Amino acid sequence: MKAMCWQDYGNLDQIKIIEVDVPTPKANEVLLRTHASSINSWDWEVIQATYWINRVEHKLTSKYKTLGADVAGEAVAVGSSVTKHKVGDQVYGDLSHSRWGGFAEYVAADQKLLFPKPANLTFAQAAAAPQSGLLALQGLRDKGQLKKGERVLINGASGGTGTFAVQLAKLWGAEVTAVCSGPKIELVKSLGADYVIDYTQQDFTQNGQQYDLILDVQGHHSLNDYKRSLKENGRYVIVGGEEALIYRVLWQSIKTKILGGSQMGLLLHKANKGLEDLTVLLEEEKVTPIIDRCFPLDELQTAMRYYAEGKARGKVVITTKGASS
Repeated sequence: MKAMCWQDYGNLDQIKIIEVDVPTPKANEVLLRTHASSINSWDWEVIQATYWINRVEHKLTSKYKTLGADVAGEAVAVGSSVTKHKVGDQVYGDLSHSRWGGFAEYVAADQKLLFPKPANLTFAQAAAAPQSGLLALQGLRDKGQLKKGERVLINGASGGTGTFAVQLAKLWGAEVTAVCSGPKIELVKSLGADYVIDYTQQDFTQNGQQYDLILDVQGHHSLNDYKRSLKENGRYVIVGGEEALIYRVLWQSIKTKILGGSQMGLLLHKANKGLEDLTVLLEEEKVTPIIDRCFPLDELQTAMRYYAEGKARGKVVITTKGASS
């Protein structure tokens, strides 16, 4: 089969597609014929060693690495202990808490990580949903405790997580302010945002507006900036951003528990937690995955470069040759 091969961090030129053996599923695993996978920030961060832990992980793991956490495909074989799925099932899920491997024509995954694909979604749409959709769901609902009628600001509203967050926040009755760049404003408005701020023209932390909840997908401002934009006892949840800010948020969350005040915390992503809930919303068409472009597996390096440019509206999806989208 064809699979991504990556040898050294920090160099996209080293991303290759090579021929390797099809994996043999273990007793608790499903062998999946991968129809689609999507690029997440974690793929980019691992390759670029954005955080120090990425460098440690790379040194401690095998010489070759196949990334790709979000997958959607068809079960072609099951291990002897598998009871959750059978051959022919169309499934999807997030493999980030396992050994990843979605950027390949086949992947073996623990049965617990795979869920029935929403019948109304293409494989490409399904692959765009698990990680981004659940970061938004967990960030708004579980960590952020969003309530109907509250004012929420989503910083980074036009990417994979952001587009899901705008839809979910509106669905749950919030007033939504979305932050993105000018070319993406119309998309974000179409998803239901009440207000949109073009960050190239205005700094939302300086305009005097305050929010009950800030969901931060970008993480480029200072803690004081975010505090200024929060109502008294407001909540700030960071999903991604600069490493130094993440550590400051962790420290601030500890102080808040002791001293009180605005709640500031880091979302510790739980792979597939809430995917059943997200599946229902997808099947009922209350939320929709937003896909910017699909690239074939052979063009993964090009797709990663495109993702890195930051111009994508929603998700960038990888499809395998001959697979239905």
